Amino acid sequence: MEAPKKLVGSVAGCADDTLAGLVACNPGLRLLRGHRVALRADLDALRGRVALLSGGGSGHEPAHAGYIGKGMLSGVVAGAVFTSPAVGSILAAIRAVTQAGAVGTLLIVKNYTGDRLNFGLALERARAEGADVQMVVVGDDCAFTTQKKAGRRGLCGTVLVHKVAGALAEAGASLDEIIKRVSAVTKAMGTLGLSLSPCSVPGSKPTFQLADDEMELGLGIHGEAGVRRMKVMPADEAVETMLAHMTDPANASHLPLSRGAAVVLVVNNLGGLSCLELGIVAGAAVRGLERRGVRIARALVGSFMTALEMAGVSLTLMLADEELLGLIDAETTAMAWPNLVAGPAVSQRPEVPAPNEGPEPQPAQQAPGAGPGTKRVQLVLERVCSTLLGLQDKLNELDRAAGDGDCGHTHARAARAIQEWVRARPPPAAPAQLLSALADLLLEKMGGSSGVLYGLFLTAAARPLHNRSDLPTWADAMDAGIEAMRRYGGAAPGDRTMLDSLCAAAQALHALRSPGAELLTVLASAVQSAEEAAEATRHMEAGAGRASYISSAQLLQPDPGAVAAAAVLRAVLEGLRG
Repeated sequence: MEAPKKLVGSVAGCADDTLAGLVACNPGLRLLRGHRVALRADLDALRGRVALLSGGGSGHEPAHAGYIGKGMLSGVVAGAVFTSPAVGSILAAIRAVTQAGAVGTLLIVKNYTGDRLNFGLALERARAEGADVQMVVVGDDCAFTTQKKAGRRGLCGTVLVHKVAGALAEAGASLDEIIKRVSAVTKAMGTLGLSLSPCSVPGSKPTFQLADDEMELGLGIHGEAGVRRMKVMPADEAVETMLAHMTDPANASHLPLSRGAAVVLVVNNLGGLSCLELGIVAGAAVRGLERRGVRIARALVGSFMTALEMAGVSLTLMLADEELLGLIDAETTAMAWPNLVAGPAVSQRPEVPAPNEGPEPQPAQQAPGAGPGTKRVQLVLERVCSTLLGLQDKLNELDRAAGDGDCGHTHARAARAIQEWVRARPPPAAPAQLLSALADLLLEKMGGSSGVLYGLFLTAAARPLHNRSDLPTWADAMDAGIEAMRRYGGAAPGDRTMLDSLCAAAQALHALRSPGAELLTVLASAVQSAEEAAEATRHMEAGAGRASYISSAQLLQPDPGAVAAAAVLRAVLEGLRG
């Protein structure tokens, strides 16, 4: 297996480059010359206060440099990807904050051997120079069921320690006070990860392998082995598995969690999970904790401590009292800390009442014999629906060449919605009401740009039919609908869209304005024109929609929207013929 693709300048320089990019975009940060160290730009603000330094291997962004700022870290020392930082750089960072006037320095270190060794050696050397330096080691991993000699691994809970310590330091707390408080925090906190995929260090192969139908529970942020591999399961079940493991008293690394407890919840993207999935997991976590009688005093959802591109999530729970919540809520300028309204997370919130709808349109007065009756409307709609359902696979296939392959699904969804609507109530016989009702239905149920375009067409087409519904007015309605689609959709005839079929049909329907015009004859001509126009899109250069981004040489079949529109018109004709 080859190393996965990475968007980097060079493998060797990627850790330096990412730190330089962060500093370039943040006026509150500065690099320390000669070292892979980022510091607050306002180091003078540390005079008389405790400085906070953290760090570790790169690849966990935004940790840790994203948490530099007033109210959080004073600086960060970064190593190469998944590699502990150099002792010399750690010592240089300690010297920098000490010489800026800090009254003491606290090193916040994740519990990994390399980090403990390198930060510890730098601490000893700094003390030998007379600096007042202490170290807190964070181990918040809830994965292992038996005690490990190495202790619990440091995971995303470290970010909460940054925040608590930073708020205390900003408030002027002493080094001993900060150590006492954060030491208590680390004992009242737990984190557990779940992965759907491995990660890969730039230039290297993935750190481990997972089958397509597997997920791994309890892995570390460098791809270290977890405690269990499981079959992929729905989000609710996966989150319940995580919470059960984290709080199981039989688990030596569990977090004791009793009913009535209040927690800070962190739902952390391990790097490659979509935001859509992350929101689903967050909702499941809130519901799972509520079922346990736990109050989620605060919830943070996002990417806080990642493992490169690993598709996965970790949950962190920190037991919290009001004093601790005040520290979590305290102001910070750190760019990676979320700017949230302080308050609890709950699965059910009061909804904003729906706005009042506009007045019901009054039925138009119809001339005898003008406009289809309710029974005929039902027949026409049923024919349209059965046609679209029958075309589902064909439209999807046509759409795969130029879109996302869902044109058939979208039209089938509309057809099923219309069928349910007709079964639930007789459709209006008045043309304006009928088209308006169909517009509302498709806007709500069809989805995609097609739903909006059909909604626009039907809404605009209904307007001329409010006062009359003779044959010339149906031609006017067709023109009005097309004009609305062109105005808001941006397409025109010749752009290889459904408008090509509709415009060809509209041109033929102008014959309805001639005295003595016969509806079915004119409509048959319009259908033939629409079908010919749909077939002609096979040779057109796309000028609108997703297909416009694809070379015309790759579009060797007709546009699915144009085919669907022509098929709808054919179904209307057949329905009217009975």
